[in-house]
Amino acid sequence: MKVNTKKTLSMISALSLMAAALAACGGNGSNSGGDNASPSASAASPSASASATASASADDELKPEDGASLIVWESKEFRPRMETIAKAFTDKYGIPVKVEEVNEPDQINKLMNDGPAGVGADVVIFPHDNLGKAVAAGLLLPNDYFADDTKTENSEASVKAFTFKDELYGYPRSVETYALFYNKDLIPNPPKSYDEIIEFAKTFNDTKNQKYALMWEISNFYYAYSFLATPGGYVFGQNGSDAADIGLNNEGAVKGATVYKQLKSILPMKSGDATFDVKKGLFTSNKLALDINGPWAIADLKKAGVNFGIAPLPTIDGKPNVSFSGVKGYAVNAFSKYPNAGRLFAHFASTKENQLADFKELGFLPSNNEAASDSTVTSDPLIVGILEQFKNSYPMPAIPEMGNVWGPGQAAMADIWDKGTDPKAALDNAVKQIQEANKAVK
Repeated sequence: MKVNTKKTLSMISALSLMAAALAACGGNGSNSGGDNASPSASAASPSASASATASASADDELKPEDGASLIVWESKEFRPRMETIAKAFTDKYGIPVKVEEVNEPDQINKLMNDGPAGVGADVVIFPHDNLGKAVAAGLLLPNDYFADDTKTENSEASVKAFTFKDELYGYPRSVETYALFYNKDLIPNPPKSYDEIIEFAKTFNDTKNQKYALMWEISNFYYAYSFLATPGGYVFGQNGSDAADIGLNNEGAVKGATVYKQLKSILPMKSGDATFDVKKGLFTSNKLALDINGPWAIADLKKAGVNFGIAPLPTIDGKPNVSFSGVKGYAVNAFSKYPNAGRLFAHFASTKENQLADFKELGFLPSNNEAASDSTVTSDPLIVGILEQFKNSYPMPAIPEMGNVWGPGQAAMADIWDKGTDPKAALDNAVKQIQEANKAVK
């Protein structure tokens, strides 16, 4: 396929804009209480000794430990791709790798217990908003041996996202946000607003036969946040760094939650029933016209032969929709028995070649600069919609207090959806819970 040079340059520019939009990610935690956290002495010692192990000259080849074997955690839907990476790593280094299923957003919480107990994964993969909490708990080894490679090869924004208090911990893999996927055979032109979707649903919906105009993972606060943020809500003030300033129950957030509540009229199901797999099944069988999803869904939809496009999220009261955006990456467990092998795997899995393969197979947008500017990425018309939405996205805060937001936020939105709770009351309760939990973060 002949690549349009102007289009390629335009897409590279858009990816650069994505990096700029995420530039605030890494600095959010610089003034948080990580130094005052109180991990046990056993939590601090593995990191110190393992860092010493990796302090060799950059000209020296990092040597894995004798008899090393690794466990890597990965989400169910991405496990086949990770198995491929693991096999290639084993073929190169002779180190066995076992891939276990743990959802990426849940890995740091699971590592809290499994790490000190010595049963956690050696390498974890998680969104950057969990970094502050993980570092404060002493769970991760710094990315020290491969730091120069990581900083040189990846976008500045993705590197900052995995930097906490001037220390790099992660090995960036991808950057992302979500947008509006539309089935062109059911709705040729994407709607611009939720009002348009409600009107479309009046003639399209057939709930008895599970036919819906719009669906998203209703119970997932990652998606629900866009309803609160678009009219003026926010998580924390000062670009996500001020945990004392919570804007999830301000006037704008309440207004957005009211719009969210109204959408149940066109999606009459319990919030927990709108899962990733349910949406995928309906979208691929032409029973779902519009799906709020991310680049990770692109590859499977292409394989299924769906005639679809991607557009920015619907507006609310004419305002561009503000989605969450983030960076995902690898990190090495501070309690790993094989820290060098873990470093080798995290570096190997996040190379340009593997990031391009991730894009081709899973639709992940690369954090690697060369991969992001590769024509394979920049010539894909579906990526345009993701990048357009990314321009209005907001980086998830990475301070430790962000870990206290997900549970109360999700519960509040579920109460609004499932129980018909007054949006103001539900959001006030969520903020109160977040404030109480934040008191424990030192």
